[in-house]
Amino acid sequence: MSFITGVGLTPYGKHEGSSSLDLMSRAAQLALDDAGLTRAEIDGVLCGYSTVSPHIMLATVFAEHFGIRPAYAHAVQVGGATGLAMTMLAHHLVEAGVVRHVLVVAGENRLTGQSRDASIQALAQVGHPDYEVPLGPTIPAYYGLVASRYMHEYGVTEEDLAEFAVLMRAHACTHPGAQFHEPITVADVMASKPVAMPLKLLDCCPVSDGGAAFVISSERTGADGVRIRGCAQAHTHQHVTAAPALSELGAEISIARAKQASRLAISDVRYAAVYDSFTITLAMLLEDLGLAGRGEAAARVRSGYFGRDGRMPLNTHGGLLSYGHCGVGGAMAHLAETHLQMTGRAGHRQVRDASIALLHGDGGVLSSHVSMFLEQVR
Repeated sequence: MSFITGVGLTPYGKHEGSSSLDLMSRAAQLALDDAGLTRAEIDGVLCGYSTVSPHIMLATVFAEHFGIRPAYAHAVQVGGATGLAMTMLAHHLVEAGVVRHVLVVAGENRLTGQSRDASIQALAQVGHPDYEVPLGPTIPAYYGLVASRYMHEYGVTEEDLAEFAVLMRAHACTHPGAQFHEPITVADVMASKPVAMPLKLLDCCPVSDGGAAFVISSERTGADGVRIRGCAQAHTHQHVTAAPALSELGAEISIARAKQASRLAISDVRYAAVYDSFTITLAMLLEDLGLAGRGEAAARVRSGYFGRDGRMPLNTHGGLLSYGHCGVGGAMAHLAETHLQMTGRAGHRQVRDASIALLHGDGGVLSSHVSMFLEQVR
């Protein structure tokens, strides 16, 4: 058994003059304060990778910078799934008795500390070095290809995809730490400039500065507990040219394994936090996870099903699409918001019931997947 005892999250957007280590440290201290722990009580550190500070020993560089001497340190790299993969690893380390309190941390000054061209070049390396990279595709281009195929197979339209951007922006407007606070409409998404058709600017997450951190512990440190009930991974491919059929991607595999590990069903879930690097990512994952039928997720958005007051509140902080995306820390904001919801501390964003939550992370081009169920314990 393991508990998420504290979370820390900076605002996302521009943090002029702050390095990646500064942002990581800020989030880490917030998480420790939230857990009621001191730095000396942290005996494990898991650190996400950074494209701005690609140090080969980033976990121990951070530990030195933050002033801790952990008994266990490790860095993890599985793209956007890294945050949940680190949480899963921390869960197993705690269950095995290796450590008592693991600090999971990531952050980057990706917006102010890296040029546009450098960012594009770094992210393009997810492509196959022989069959993809020489052709010059970017991450949006890969997802644009996936979107075109998905729209063809399941009758999804560009207007359908736009609904997810509108929902995430509506949720971000209620969070003071979000990068964007201006409401948008489907028409706004459709009129935004093309990036990689059918994806337009507002179908894509922004580049952000920010940091996020959690503490995973062997026992709860406060009155309200959030327990990791079960989790699982799946890795079907790395490169899009080697991807299986759309109906056989890793999300379906990881959620099946996580349901088995947790002994829970989708019908038990009351709150969802799902990776949303692009509108097509969110649409596909919601359907792969069983939160909507094939081609039906957009209709559920329109009906209010995924709204704060709906049957399945989703990414109530605004997700990657509108809260922001600072690399590994981007998806970690999903878990931070989930923890606030599960402990009744989300303020005016608070949902009616977050007793069982489902989180899902996606790395690469739908390549690496982590599904996780959290349970409220009182």
